[in-house]
Amino acid sequence: MSMTQTAVTPPAMPVSEFRSVVARIENEVAKVMVGQTGIVRDVLICLIAGGHALLEGVPGLGKTMLVKTLGEALDLDFSRIQFTPDLMPADITGTNILVEDREGRRQFAFQSGPVFANLLLADEINRATPKTQSALLEAMAERTVTVANQMHTLEQPFFVLATQNPLEMEGTYPLPEAQLDRFFFKLVVPYPSADDLTEIVRRTTAPAPPAAEKVADGPAIRQMGILSREVPISSAVTDYVVRLTLATHPDSDAPPEVVRRYVRYGVSPRGAQAIVLGSKIRALIDGRLNVAYDDVRAVAAPALRHRLILNFDAESTDVTADDVLDQLIGSLPE
Repeated sequence: MSMTQTAVTPPAMPVSEFRSVVARIENEVAKVMVGQTGIVRDVLICLIAGGHALLEGVPGLGKTMLVKTLGEALDLDFSRIQFTPDLMPADITGTNILVEDREGRRQFAFQSGPVFANLLLADEINRATPKTQSALLEAMAERTVTVANQMHTLEQPFFVLATQNPLEMEGTYPLPEAQLDRFFFKLVVPYPSADDLTEIVRRTTAPAPPAAEKVADGPAIRQMGILSREVPISSAVTDYVVRLTLATHPDSDAPPEVVRRYVRYGVSPRGAQAIVLGSKIRALIDGRLNVAYDDVRAVAAPALRHRLILNFDAESTDVTADDVLDQLIGSLPE
């Protein structure tokens, strides 16, 4: 049975309400999460943009807790998939099963998998094999799932918030480039400070750990996304985004030295789209109805770091995508 529904576009909300909803969500998440305010803000930008987020960090930094807490603060259908090496594509998408009706006739019926949710937590996504990882590709790109030549439409909104361990850890598989490109942002979760770690220990060992309350729903998130797309951006700032994107390509005209030396493939046009839309949302959260150069620089690394394919020289000398982007952004004139 297809889960198709008629999409009704809600009207955009006022700017004041936009900022109020963001503040309420962040406050609810802060009841559970300690620190990581920048990561929380960037994940919210992804959700408002209608995109997917990839959170990378060593185990124990609260990546899964952050996504689960967001699921508690948002009135959305939440689902979780724990990725393991033996996970199969059908465990994600669902499969056709043989059922028997009241008359004893047998027929195949589709049994939906956990991907049929509004908010999907793909936990430790790079623990599964590339074949299983790719099972999410159609859902992330087209918001549909095809099983046995039958297409099933996912209910909107649909967000994938995936966590992954650093590739240097044992038992991990790198995500395919095509799937990485489907993530709006890749966020690197830092280790907490001493003060934050002290508060984490205090909260998690208390008799009753705090919980988040629901403060927003799917239509509200979609309204916020509609409003964000209406934020104007000047031609000069757009040109800056385009020049930044093209500068990541080593085969472009006169590429920067750091790109020519360490980059194998530059970022796709989706990188530029993510920068512009992320900048618009960041400006709205800040109470501005225009995009500034600082907005672009603030979202450039999350939008581009997973879309930049480095060469062997970079890997052999421990040069990261962030290192390349830092030099590139610092040297690009407005």
